[in-house]
Amino acid sequence: MDAVTTGQGRAAPLPVALLASAESAMTSLLGDGCLTRESALDLLAVDALITYAFEAAADEPDRLEERSEQALAAIAALAEPYRA
Repeated sequence: MDAVTTGQGRAAPLPVALLASAESAMTSLLGDGCLTRESALDLLAVDALITYAFEAAADEPDRLEERSEQALAAIAALAEPYRA
């Protein structure tokens, strides 16, 4: 999985890898429309990945605010192409 490694093959921190996986999955879902019930389980999986990412991020409370801001920016950026 690309989201698990970065740079020179080093493993990304778990919260970063989980958020990257969620972002990738959500990008695909948005590209497919995700407007029907068939997307419900996929959307729940993205939600679970984000939840797990923040549970893992809680292990480093001094970085939680930074990671929250990064996650919010990444999630908001997904909506940009769909703004009117």
